[in-house]
Amino acid sequence: MNRLAGTPARNLISILVFMATVVVLSTGAYMGAGWSFADALYMVLLTVYTVGYGEVHAINTPYLHAVTMGTIVLGCTGMILVTGALVQVLTFSQIQSLLGTNRVKTDINKLKDHIIVCGFGRIGVMLARDLKAGGAAFVILERDEARLAQARELGYLAWQGDATDETALQAVGVDRARVLATVLPDDAANVFITLSARSLNPALQIIARGEVPSTETKLIQAGASRVILPTHIGAERIAELILFPETARFIRGSQRMRDFEKVLRDLGLEMEVLVASEGTAVVGMTIEQLEGRAKGAFFVVQINRRNSDAVTRPPGDTRIEAGDGLVVVGRPGARINVLFNAPAERPRAGRNTF
Repeated sequence: MNRLAGTPARNLISILVFMATVVVLSTGAYMGAGWSFADALYMVLLTVYTVGYGEVHAINTPYLHAVTMGTIVLGCTGMILVTGALVQVLTFSQIQSLLGTNRVKTDINKLKDHIIVCGFGRIGVMLARDLKAGGAAFVILERDEARLAQARELGYLAWQGDATDETALQAVGVDRARVLATVLPDDAANVFITLSARSLNPALQIIARGEVPSTETKLIQAGASRVILPTHIGAERIAELILFPETARFIRGSQRMRDFEKVLRDLGLEMEVLVASEGTAVVGMTIEQLEGRAKGAFFVVQINRRNSDAVTRPPGDTRIEAGDGLVVVGRPGARINVLFNAPAERPRAGRNTF
């Protein structure tokens, strides 16, 4: 295909080189008869383009007759070839573009229970790489031509369109898709995409990116199944490395644990370290009480005391202290954040709160 695509362009370049040679030789031939460079070049261009404004000097010698006839034959023939090559290049590029679009559309129409990635920015690139490594069927929806070309160069199935447009979502088979991940760096656009996708496919699992923590609630209300806050996750990982370096090294550092985390993600679960901050509701609770309040959303597998060793498989009556790092496994979502960010309840006596 690349070879065929390059043929019209090579033909055009070859003909342009031929025309340049004719112009140079003819100009030199006229100058050999005593003409100035300007007059010689003007005469050659008039002849080659068949304008016919008249000779700048009299063509009254056999030598000038021969030069002029040669310029007419070679120059006019060359211009005809240039015109044909230009038409060939333009037509071929349009046909190639049409065939390429049709081929992509055919491949998208074959997809079912696939994944749609809206946006091919920094996170979209990493997501597509991991999806391809995992053998998942996916299509990228991107409106920027440069990023679209980058996706196709990497061998990804990609469609050009604005993900906020329902027509574009329908073009990538949102009604047949299993998951849609909207990872644009624009919270408003992600909310709008979530609303549109949810209305087009009520059974679709939607994973949305959020830049501002306050957007999480809006995305959930718009219909997102999961909300990912990259900045928040990054900050949590850094804090985890600072506060509990040994635990972080254990659960993130080995290939075995990374494989285990992948298995958990396949089951819809995640492992993370959450800090029981001073003044929050979880401080003073027992493990049993915390897991009861979570209503099955997660369970605690380890407690990292700030000034002592880690407590693995902590008993249900183990009480949580301020500054503890709790290694939890469960379904990610707002319930975990609510429990660990809620302020501690103040004691009440009758109608009074202390």
